[in-house]
Amino acid sequence: MGLFPWQRVLALIGATFVIALPDSYDSHWSAKDIIIRDVCVIGGGSSGTYAAIRLRDMNQSVVVVERKDRLGGHTETYTDPGTQAKLDIGVRIFHNTDLVKNYFARFNVPLITADLQAPGESKYVDLRTGAVVTNFSPGDPTAALGAYAGELAKYPYLDAGFDLPDPVPADLLLPFSDFATKHRLEAGVGLIFRFGEGIGDMLRLPTLYAMKLVGLRVLQSIQTGFLTTARHDNSELYEKAQAVLGADNALLLNSHIISTQRDTNDGYVRVVVATPSGQKLIKAKKILLTIPTTLDSLDHFDLDGSERSVFKQFNPNGFYTGILRNTGIPDNTTIINTGVDTPFNVPFLPGVYSIDPTGVPGLHGVIYGSPNLIPGERVKDDIIAAIQRLRTAGTLPTTKPEFAVFSSHSPFMLTVPSNAIAGGFYRQLYALQGHRHTFYTGANFHTHDSSMLWQFTEALLPRIVA
Repeated sequence: MGLFPWQRVLALIGATFVIALPDSYDSHWSAKDIIIRDVCVIGGGSSGTYAAIRLRDMNQSVVVVERKDRLGGHTETYTDPGTQAKLDIGVRIFHNTDLVKNYFARFNVPLITADLQAPGESKYVDLRTGAVVTNFSPGDPTAALGAYAGELAKYPYLDAGFDLPDPVPADLLLPFSDFATKHRLEAGVGLIFRFGEGIGDMLRLPTLYAMKLVGLRVLQSIQTGFLTTARHDNSELYEKAQAVLGADNALLLNSHIISTQRDTNDGYVRVVVATPSGQKLIKAKKILLTIPTTLDSLDHFDLDGSERSVFKQFNPNGFYTGILRNTGIPDNTTIINTGVDTPFNVPFLPGVYSIDPTGVPGLHGVIYGSPNLIPGERVKDDIIAAIQRLRTAGTLPTTKPEFAVFSSHSPFMLTVPSNAIAGGFYRQLYALQGHRHTFYTGANFHTHDSSMLWQFTEALLPRIVA
């Protein structure tokens, strides 16, 4: 069915005021197109899938609305057609916690300790020129990481979310470059940067974001070992969760939101969704929103003034990943983009972070970051040009590679400037929990770390079902 006239008007003008739906509204829908649930989960990535499974455990009826044809979000796995080898190109590692192990165990997905040692040789190359950065060594980061852990220990609340004290500690507001210099972390910045890939221009961002992405739990896992799936197929978790939710008629894949109305007379929010089988009306007691809360992402939501004033402050960055064929780079060689003249020798962005062996002959993984959003085709062209510069510089006999698979994980990090953090931005953001029957989880409410997001979501669930 098409949009009602008032929906068309609201969509066109981007209205932010509230209209209570008339009691007769539902009568315009066929019964087969109305879905009634306790909770409508919007987004089927890491947080949304976990929440839907756990809400089901808590005797809540759910429906998940997901744009893609699968669950998992940034957890993506490529199957090489020649060898049938599985290669994770999104989320690759997890923390060794009981929550993680129990979640995988319920779906009979075995875990092993991840091997993060790059095979063969690592070349430190400035990919702006393709030349090896001479006389460069990453050095021993042990002492610097110890000092960094000492600083992290001052802010244990960061592992639970953005529930910051007032006033916000001054060190958390410093650009990370200044923080690293102040606390003599120079030898550890390279490793912190690599574990924080995707954050964008880490050195200029407030230290808060570096500490959120590379926190105490990450440092502990570096020492004790991360986990990954024994079959090297992290998507298996989501395929099995998808089977469970699909059997409950709890999934709307390849679907997107047309409109929402969260101020009604009967306590049910309304969500109009375009699905492959036509438009559906979801009536739910609560919404759990897990997608990035940018104004672009929420352009079909009935945002009020308080929501819009918070979400409009976010600045998104870009993160991209893929698998390359026939690069000319040896199968046992890792290329680490290293700035010859940049602070701490971190790579200049936008640009490639690294090009890594996959263990499958002829295939290399690539990850790319940008401080802002850029088109995927431009990213692909830049990656290919960077690889060809290795040949021009005489570093390696590279060729023009092809993408076996490419994926944009953008918008990735959502950040705000230090003055906004100091002014109480995260208090305002968290105050939206439960506002207008809507709850939030996902990376911009905590961090880009599946294990930590499941922990955050678990803590939020009692509020949703109350």
